[in-house]
Amino acid sequence: MAEARAFVAATPNLFQTFNPATAEKGLAYPGHTVDHALSIAANVHRAQVAWRRVGFRERAPLMKNAAKVIRDNSSRYAGLMTEEMGKPVTDGLAELEKCATCCDYFADAAEGFLKPIPIDMSAGYSGPGAPPKAFATFNPLGVILAVMPWNFPFWQVIRFAAPHLMAGNGGVLKHASNVPGCALALEEIFRLAGFPIDLFRTVLLSSRDLRPLIEDPHIAAVTLTGSVAAGKSVAATAGAVLKKGVYELGGSDGYIVLEDADPIAAARICARGRMVNGGQSCIAAKRFVVVESVRPAFERALVEEMKRFEMGDPSDPKTLLGPMESVHSRDQIASQVNQSVNNGARLLLGGEAPKRPGAWFPATILTNVLPGQAAHDEELFGPVAAVISAKDEQDAIRIVNASEFGLGSAVITADTARGERIAAEDLDAGAAFVNQNVRSDPRLPFGGVKNSGYGREVSEFGIREFCNIKTVFVEKL
Repeated sequence: MAEARAFVAATPNLFQTFNPATAEKGLAYPGHTVDHALSIAANVHRAQVAWRRVGFRERAPLMKNAAKVIRDNSSRYAGLMTEEMGKPVTDGLAELEKCATCCDYFADAAEGFLKPIPIDMSAGYSGPGAPPKAFATFNPLGVILAVMPWNFPFWQVIRFAAPHLMAGNGGVLKHASNVPGCALALEEIFRLAGFPIDLFRTVLLSSRDLRPLIEDPHIAAVTLTGSVAAGKSVAATAGAVLKKGVYELGGSDGYIVLEDADPIAAARICARGRMVNGGQSCIAAKRFVVVESVRPAFERALVEEMKRFEMGDPSDPKTLLGPMESVHSRDQIASQVNQSVNNGARLLLGGEAPKRPGAWFPATILTNVLPGQAAHDEELFGPVAAVISAKDEQDAIRIVNASEFGLGSAVITADTARGERIAAEDLDAGAAFVNQNVRSDPRLPFGGVKNSGYGREVSEFGIREFCNIKTVFVEKL
């Protein structure tokens, strides 16, 4: 380890990690040059050309092996997440089990999802004998470049890699710069699982050096999870060379709490949804739009629920709220809270960063949140809940939909039929949950609308995103 540190210290292109709990430096990793990254992409392309000819029955055991590698190394991988982005170790272990489950799911389901679909050509056919044969088949596109964020450093990657490797594609991962150890561990997972050596590779590359990789002929398509600005930039570059992309961007999920909801049950759902990953999640609940008649009782219950999320050592299995991913992110959320309070919002809980090293910010609740305040108009990427009052159901729907984002949404009501109608018909989002907090699942299509991006991940819809949906038409001579 001492020799490795000496090597990286002498390398100018370093990816330096910092422990968010202490702000101390961690390991540093040597980055790749653009030329090296392009060489890696070429190697992945060569591996993928052979891999696409491998059958599902040969792919599936390797993906099952990947699930086993994840489980066998879960303590080490969870420790990496804690060290690099501050995730509480219990949350990290849960994330890794979700990754393993995803690998198992697509190992079992991919062949069925990508089975050729017959097309009936009999309508209007008047020729002799049987009508022509036609079907749609799903062929892999090639090598997919994945540009991934730090907040779920294993899950965000596995939910792309598991379906698309099973579909016959290859992968190049450009991960967030603050989680290089996690990025290299992901490459390790597929290598240890027995996949072809170059089928899935990590490049440690700065975002400013991405353009040549996106434009490289060995890259067939791009998937990105990140900010709206990052998504627009990458989509513009990929679009200019006519490469398909799937983009999961920001979110400011609105949860409607109707007047018939049990305020204590609603607060429990909302607090769980708000505090997932310390609030650092695109699909974390961020805006609670509460019908006025139930708002006071809901706020009292929400304060009690949010108090449970005490800041603590992220390496302690009992900790529910660790540090944020960086001091910069902590300062940004603190600024948004201060701006909101200065413009009329009222603090019910928290709101002040402790005077200690590291990226700490407490569980916080703002009420009287109105247009013109950061808590109302912007995405709050941290442990801050915004309570917004609505007059009635229609007003609540209007408020939730009046957002540039459309990733997730929820309705909490005692009348499940009413909630189902609102979720299915009225909410402008890629997902709408009733009486439950929004989450991703390998079985459910995941993605957004508006500035939350486009395209879908996981499920049978997601695995087809990076396939050539090809029409095959056969007629006898």
